[in-house]
Amino acid sequence: MSELQTLTESQSSVDGLARVLAPIGDDMRAVDGLIRERLGSDVALIGTIADYLIGAGGKRLRPAVHLLVARALGYRGTAHVVLAAVIEFIHTATLLHDDVVDESDLRRGRQTSNALFGNAASVLVGDFLYSRSFQMMVDVGQMRVMRILADATNRIAEGEVLQLMNIHDPSVDEARYLRVVERKTATLFEAASRIGAVLAGAAPDMEEHAAQYGASLGTAFQMIDDLLDYSGNISEIGKRLGDDLREGKVTLPLIHALRLAAPREREKIEYAIRNGGGDFDQIVTIVRGNGSLDYVRERALSESSAAEAALSAFPDSEYRESLLELNAFAMRRNR
Repeated sequence: MSELQTLTESQSSVDGLARVLAPIGDDMRAVDGLIRERLGSDVALIGTIADYLIGAGGKRLRPAVHLLVARALGYRGTAHVVLAAVIEFIHTATLLHDDVVDESDLRRGRQTSNALFGNAASVLVGDFLYSRSFQMMVDVGQMRVMRILADATNRIAEGEVLQLMNIHDPSVDEARYLRVVERKTATLFEAASRIGAVLAGAAPDMEEHAAQYGASLGTAFQMIDDLLDYSGNISEIGKRLGDDLREGKVTLPLIHALRLAAPREREKIEYAIRNGGGDFDQIVTIVRGNGSLDYVRERALSESSAAEAALSAFPDSEYRESLLELNAFAMRRNR
């Protein structure tokens, strides 16, 4: 694939997402403005790292899910903008801490904050984002919303610890993998969707449909992310291929390949997991040869279908259509 073709497809993906989110364009711009405002601090280093994080961009999918659900269920106030910014702060804090734990040096095609400013600064700015998000939650003044987000933040931390326990362990199975995905990724998507329903005053059954949409979307999103680590393009996904393997992370492509691999292939995968390396091209060949990428995509598609089914309870609107399209975007993305 030529560099021009890669750039064109990448830009097409960005433009496609912009079209999906067009019904909440004003809300998203308000969220971006609030993020810039509330990242302000008289501590110079916080401002420097905050500016760097804003410059890195990002799809803002979790805030978008929250905004779309709130609008789809009839919310017409302004608190959803504040909570969307809160959700993005929580997500960004987890990324800062994640990159330190993983010793990552590249995200979204740029140096990570820890690579540029050091681990200590990244951890502490992550803590600042967590504490700022809770200040903003208090401003909204809804105890139920605070409870949902506080519980979600706690479960994300549990997911980080579970993932750490699984590092370099070839015995990790699909159930253990899914426990990490549910906590690390799906939980914040679920919370973002649920509090959109809470703000709109939705009935309990509708709130559960919203939460199911978020959880299934988040799970599908993570599965595709794990698949791209073995099949993506570095210029599109913004990180080096094989980073998960180098970090000793046992994700679904490897788990499936280990189940089906011949003894010699299994030995190579287990060696790579234990030692955080091995011959990556050889591992990719084994993963592909055992149909593991197809399996991961099928599992992601199952989660995506569950997300779509959850939306069948929502009233027809342009916001519901955008939620459906966002779900489809998560499946076809290449970054």
